[in-house]
Amino acid sequence: MIELIFGGARSGKSRLAEKLADESGLAVTYIATGQALDAEMSARIEQHQQRRPAHWGLLEEPLQLARVLREQAAPDKCLLVDCLTLWLSNLLLLDDQARLEAERDALLACLGTLPGRILLVSNETGLGVVPLGELSRRYVDQAGWLHQALAERCQRVIFTLAGLPMLLKGDPL
Repeated sequence: MIELIFGGARSGKSRLAEKLADESGLAVTYIATGQALDAEMSARIEQHQQRRPAHWGLLEEPLQLARVLREQAAPDKCLLVDCLTLWLSNLLLLDDQARLEAERDALLACLGTLPGRILLVSNETGLGVVPLGELSRRYVDQAGWLHQALAERCQRVIFTLAGLPMLLKGDPL
């Protein structure tokens, strides 16, 4: 089963995904896409690390998400990807549109073929004002298009707000 869990910053989306992964009864591998490029991001990563159970596997992959998912997915595993918008940011910062499209297309293509349970965490960025900068607008556009394409392919889609899950598609929690 593939699930998309998204919401705004500090909405509770990662905690919900971690709870679902823990309750799955499957071996969990956490796929982290963030990079500790500054002190603030390092602190965020450390906070996530402290919250995760020690027995979970961890893979850090900022760019080649589809490759890692294909390599790691198994019927007896739960893969938790946190987060897609950091992954998208990493690709946008490469300033290589062909690479962005290839990685996005590879992710979308592989989803229907993956065994096991896949939890995808992402930030909803389209509910605020239109950003002033070109890169920020590209980011919001790309994230919105990615979320639409993922929602079509996922069996369950959950929007989180104030720590509360709102089911948009699929079976109730």
